[in-house]
Amino acid sequence: MTNQQKTSVVQAPNSKKLVRKLILTVIAMFGFGFALVPLYDVFCDITGLNGKTNESAATYQASGIDSSRMIRVQFISRNAQNIPWRFEPMIREVSVHPGERKVIKFYAKNQSTTNMTAQAVPSVSPGIAAAYFQKIECFCFNQQPLKAQEDVEMALQFYVDPELPTDITTLTLSYTLYDVTQAAGS
Repeated sequence: MTNQQKTSVVQAPNSKKLVRKLILTVIAMFGFGFALVPLYDVFCDITGLNGKTNESAATYQASGIDSSRMIRVQFISRNAQNIPWRFEPMIREVSVHPGERKVIKFYAKNQSTTNMTAQAVPSVSPGIAAAYFQKIECFCFNQQPLKAQEDVEMALQFYVDPELPTDITTLTLSYTLYDVTQAAGS
C-alpha cells in the first residue's frame, strides 16, 4: 500500500465525522433560531425590558385616582420603512393622574395611490412602566385598512395604573406603523 492510499483511508473516517458534526451544528443553529423569538418574549416578560404593552384591552376599574401625583405621557409615532402613510399623534403629550382615564387621537392618511392595510405596534419607555400602562381601547388592537388617499382619526383610551412606581414620572408611548397589506390579503 502506498503512502497516498494510506492517507486516503485515514481521511475517509475523519471526513465522515466532520460531515456529521457540521450537520448537527446546522440543526442546532436552526433549532436555536426557531426558539429565539419565544425565549426573547419570555425574557422581556420577566425583566420588563423592551416596553411591550398588553396586546388586549384592559378593563377600566375606577377604584381610585391618585390625585397626589401627575404622570407626563408622551406620544411618538414613526413609519416602518417604505410605508407611504402620514401617521402622527394629534396631541404630543398629556399629564394624567394615575388611575385617570384619558382619550387621545392619532391621525393616519394613506398617501399612496393604492389601498393599503397597516398595523401599529406599541412600545412603552421606560420598559418597566409597560406593565402599568393600560390600554382600554386602541387602534393598535386591529389592522387599519385605508383606501388610496383616505385618512382617519384613531382613538387610544388608556389609564396609568396607580401602582406605577413613584420614581417614574414620565412615560413615552411609541407606535411604529407597519405595512401588512399582503398579510391581510388586501
